[in-house]
Order: sequence, then structure tokens, then C-alpha cells
Amino acid sequence: MESHVTATDLRPLAPGERNPTLDALRGTALLGILLMNMEGFNGPMLAAGSGLDPSLAGADRAVDALVYFFVQGKFFTLFSLLFGMGFMVMSQRAEEAGRGFAGMYLRRMGVLLCIGLAHGVLVWSGDILLAYALLGMPLLLVRNAPPLWLALPGVLLFLAGPGMVLLYALALAVSGPAMQAAIDKQMAPMVELVARASEVYAHGSWGEAVAVRATEVAVNLSGLPIIGGLVLGMFLVGAALARSGALAAPERFPRLFALLRWGLMPLGVAVMAGSMAINPGASFGQFNARIGLAQALGLLAGGLMCMGYVGWLVALFRSRAGAGLARWLAPAGRMALTNYLLQSVVCTLVFYNYGLGYFGQMPRAWQAVFALVLFVLQVIFSHAWLARFRFGPMEWLWRSATYLRPQPMRLRAQPAAGHA
Repeated sequence: MESHVTATDLRPLAPGERNPTLDALRGTALLGILLMNMEGFNGPMLAAGSGLDPSLAGADRAVDALVYFFVQGKFFTLFSLLFGMGFMVMSQRAEEAGRGFAGMYLRRMGVLLCIGLAHGVLVWSGDILLAYALLGMPLLLVRNAPPLWLALPGVLLFLAGPGMVLLYALALAVSGPAMQAAIDKQMAPMVELVARASEVYAHGSWGEAVAVRATEVAVNLSGLPIIGGLVLGMFLVGAALARSGALAAPERFPRLFALLRWGLMPLGVAVMAGSMAINPGASFGQFNARIGLAQALGLLAGGLMCMGYVGWLVALFRSRAGAGLARWLAPAGRMALTNYLLQSVVCTLVFYNYGLGYFGQMPRAWQAVFALVLFVLQVIFSHAWLARFRFGPMEWLWRSATYLRPQPMRLRAQPAAGHA
């Protein structure tokens, strides 16, 4: 049995110990998350990402299609992959030092759960941190598994999500109108909730928005049987990549990265094209066999394209041409938690009635412009902050609570000797 962890057992990574490629990937994922979430800030969160809006035309329709095809469902999977990598890096450092890990890690997930719950209810109900905290705890059971025995269950867990949707769609296809009527009846409360949320976010107070968000967070958690497999599966795949050393030394794994770039990426694009061909229009509040098939293919494409992105981005960031871009993105990735939460704070204050009140008023193309400008400002802010401090504000809070002592914040402050 592992011994209890004290504050001196482990310490956070110092800036010079970090993997810059991993931080640049986190920065890229932040941009993708923001582009994906813009639809859920400007409109009802539960209805976001359900397909192309048939009412759009011109630049708005083009942006809607590009975000749906290349971003939606691809970057929360990348964030999940990176979460699994971070878990394994922490576990390996504890293993190498011969020190306890379980207690510290469970505290870390407990703090993240509190942050996610506060974010989801008080700021924006599209929070993913709550699910990450709940699904991250079981990783302790496999922390010592070899890479292959992490990757194989991870792939199977990921495939379980689209597999369940596909089986449900097939059952619907052969069952007849009775089952379809039952599904339509089940969807009615969701449609009512979206209508209520739209009214409150457009015209209501912050207190009314909190009440609606609490309900939406509960609805999101009810979807864990589907999303949970995707997230936990990517956790395990990310942990396998970290344990194998593939991200630390990708040059040692040329076949793996060639498979990601030239195998999984084209396959993912083809599967996503099939999904959009089957169901090109928005389908919120509806579910039938055709929509289910399209959704299953879309979920599968999300994982395939995510892995393809990793292959191409790692090659780019480690190239001479892309090294500067990686250095520019890395500070935003080092402050990923702060920047993720800041995106929600800024966007809800811009769109919701208790802020500037632009809910439902920003055209789709301008949403992408807004997201790009906000992200660039976040990168600039991250560079300026980390020039003076070791951590972002929320990273400092998270780590201090995890290690049971305030962490040294300013760059001139160094950890005490012996805390290696």
C-alpha cells in the first residue's frame, strides 16, 4: 500500500523541466476549444454542435461548416489526450523518486472537481472539468500498466461511444414508429430546457442563469455513458503515449507518427465527410436512425482526426519552421486552466444579459474572428504573466491545494532544497 503523501513528497514541474511540444499542443487545443464553444456562448449550449445551421448563407455558412468539420469534437478529445499524458508524467516522476502518488493525485482531482462544478454552475454550463475530475480518478488503477495495455483498452473504450449510438440507431431502424414516438417524447423536456435557457441568457439575471446552468450541468453529466467512454479512452491513449516516450522523443517512433499523419488523419476526414453527407443539417431535438448513424460516424471521426492532428502538429512544432510557433503557443498551454476558465468568463460577459447582452446577435463568421482575437490576447497575456510568475493564477491555486502548501509564485522564488 502506498504511503500518505506529504507536501514535500513531490513538487510541480519547474518551467525548464516542461515539454515545450506538450505545452504547444495544449495551446492549440485551447484555440480549438474556444472555436468549438463559441456557438454555445452565442446560443443555447445544449443545442450547440448538432450540425450545420440550414438558415446560414455565405461566409456564415462557410465558417459553420469549417468549424463543424475540422473542430467540433476534435479538440475536446485532444484535451482529453493531453490530460492522460499529464497524468502519466506526474505518475512517472513519483515512481522515479520512489514516493507516494495516490493521495496527492486524488486531492488534485478533488480540487479539479470543485473548480469544474463552480465553473459549470456559476459561469458556463459547457464545462468539461467536472467530467475530467470524475473520470480521471480511475486512472490510478492502471498507472503501472505498460503502453500497449493502456492503449488497447483506451481504443476500445473510445469506440464504445460511437458503438452505443450506432446500436441505438439500428434498434430504432428496425423497431418501427412506436420507439420513434417514445424517443420524441423523451426529447421534449430537452427542447423545453433549451428554450428556457435561451430566454434566460438573453434577458434574465445572473441568479436566473445560475439556476438554468445547474440543470444543464446535470443534463451533461447524464451523458457520461456516451461521452465518458470517449474521454476515458483518450485519457488512456494519452497515458500510453507518455509512458512510451513518444511525445518526449518522437524521432524514435517514425512508424507511429507516419500512421497518425498518413493513416488516421485521411481516414478521419473520410469518415467525417460521410457523417456530414448522411446528416448535413442541424438535428437538435431530433433522433432517428439516419441522425444516429451520422452522429456515430462523427464521434469516430473526432478521435481519428484528433490523432491525425497530433501527428501533424508534433512534426510542425519540432521543425525549424514551426519551432517559433511552438514557443509562441507554449505559454498559453502552460496556463491552460486559467485560459480555459477565462474564455468562459469573457464570453458569458459579452453574450449574456447580465453582461453586454449580445446573446444570439453575433453572426457565425464574426464568432470565429472574435475567438481568434480573444485567443491572441490570451497568448499575449500568458507571455506577460509567465515572464513574472511561475504559474497562471488558477494553476497556482490548483497546485497549492494539491501539494497542501502555497507554491512559490514569483520567478525569483525557488523551491526549497530537497524537494526534487
